[in-house]
Amino acid sequence: MVEKEVLITADPKKGVKVNSGIVAKQFRDEIKAKVSTMTANGEDAPLLVGLLANKDPAAKQYAEWTGRACRNDGLRYELRTVDDPIDVEAALIDANDDPRVHGIIVYYPIFGQEESFSGASQDDYLRDSVSHKCDVEGLCHLYRTNLYRNVRYLDYPINSQKCLLPCTALSVVKILEACPGCYDTTKTTGKQLDGKVITIINRSEIVGRPLAAMLANDGAIVYSVDIESIYKFQGGRLNKCEETPESCVRMSSIVVTGVPTKAYRMPTEWIQPNTTVVNVASFKNVDEEALLKVPGVVYVPMVGKVTVAMLERNLMRLYEQFHSPESKANQQKTSQWNLGLHLYTAAAVTLLLALQLRRR
Repeated sequence: MVEKEVLITADPKKGVKVNSGIVAKQFRDEIKAKVSTMTANGEDAPLLVGLLANKDPAAKQYAEWTGRACRNDGLRYELRTVDDPIDVEAALIDANDDPRVHGIIVYYPIFGQEESFSGASQDDYLRDSVSHKCDVEGLCHLYRTNLYRNVRYLDYPINSQKCLLPCTALSVVKILEACPGCYDTTKTTGKQLDGKVITIINRSEIVGRPLAAMLANDGAIVYSVDIESIYKFQGGRLNKCEETPESCVRMSSIVVTGVPTKAYRMPTEWIQPNTTVVNVASFKNVDEEALLKVPGVVYVPMVGKVTVAMLERNLMRLYEQFHSPESKANQQKTSQWNLGLHLYTAAAVTLLLALQLRRR
């Protein structure tokens, strides 16, 4: 077994602040190498299409940032601006059906929690309308369902096509894999966080809930803290509990903060020595100066660079599994095999029926 390069080291005497870019770099280097091989073989790089239908400066900035990162790593990016939000669904369907498109990202919020004809939230409806073959965010119904059922492949029992996972939640997992004392890679998949207690202060459908499920699927006991309740994720089950945010954090060796408000600060005295703290919010949810005085703490203040790397990684996975010449050839072979099987089954059934009629 090849040992993984040590990217992050704790200091037993004080806290250590980590730039997540060192984790992102290894994944982006892999993407660049794959794109280089593709272009050398005469293939176009995968194409990511972004759909922007709101006037939010942050969404526009994220779209520009995504495009710049993709182009820097050799990937193609096309931003499609939709003037009227009501036209987003049509634009999304066009992108789903466009054979040139290998990945789609929709910049939310568009409608927020506005009621829709098809459900409680129009934005949720749009997420479920993205084809699983183009969903770089890993948030469509198929991928969400498989995540919460701990189904890791789309084609069991062959297990050649992996399910995609939400980018931000996946970025936290990859950061934790690089942090000392979090993941035990000597154990089998699904058990590498056995014995770990983790607190996540956020239960959004985009980050907190999927992250809690992913870490619980890897063996951890996860306390999911939201403004009104605390739930424990463990072994595929969700149970409401009577713990407090303080008691959850104090018993945790990993804490993830994701409160989207400038006013929130988690009390530093809750953090125990040798804890890994990851902040996924756009605001700092902890007093950084005080936190770095806690012995052995590893603090990751931002995950954005790794999130973009996971977006690119998901795009490449979609291309390899559904859009590459090799995958299309395999799909054609599978279709021909299935057709042959159906014809054989039909012929066999017809023969059996004919024999039974003849006996009568």
